[in-house]
Formats: sequence, structure tokens, C-alpha cells
Amino acid sequence: MAKLVFGMNQSLDGYVDHMAFAPSPTLFRHFIEEAQRQAGSVYGRQMYEVMRYWDDDHPEWEAAEHAFAAAWRNQPKWVVSSASRRARARAWAAVFGIESRETIPQGALVRSL
Repeated sequence: MAKLVFGMNQSLDGYVDHMAFAPSPTLFRHFIEEAQRQAGSVYGRQMYEVMRYWDDDHPEWEAAEHAFAAAWRNQPKWVVSSASRRARARAWAAVFGIESRETIPQGALVRSL
């Protein structure tokens, strides 16, 4: 049986601005090693949209950023959303690169990428 590991970034006030968050080199190395060992990741729709930053290389990146991006791209990802039907359709389109999906089942959207 596989082991499920839960990880989260959180500040003392319960909020992390993921667009401004910059870990120290030591902590980033930890995140890289964790990503390299993961069998996959489960994301909510909004966090997946934030993490899609790692889909494209950026010229300002150093070796550590490239290593994390490679590890992140190599693992399967699952996106879970209980948002409105319209939001689920947009998430489906973003995740699977299609124009739309009219027959999304009611309830949570859980699909492998």
C-alpha cells in the first residue's frame, strides 16, 4: 500500500501569498527533493493554476528552479474542484487543453493529468 504524504505552506496568520512566496535555498532544495520522490500530486483548481507557472521555463531561473520544474513536470497531477459547473468547465479546459467540456459530472472533478 502506498503512503500518502500531506504538505502545505502556511504562515502564522494562516495565509501564504503563493505569487510572492520565495523559500530560502535550503527550503527550496527540500521542496525539490520532495517533488523528485513524489508519485504524484493532488491540487485544488486554484492551486493547480498557480503551479502551472512551472510548466514553462523562464530565462531568469537558476539551476534550482529548473530542477524543481523538471521534478514537477515529471509527476502525474490530479485536480479536484467542487466549483460551479462553469468553473469546472474552465478548469477542465485549462487542465486538459481543450476548448470546453459540456458533460462534466456533478460534484467534484477528479481527473488525472
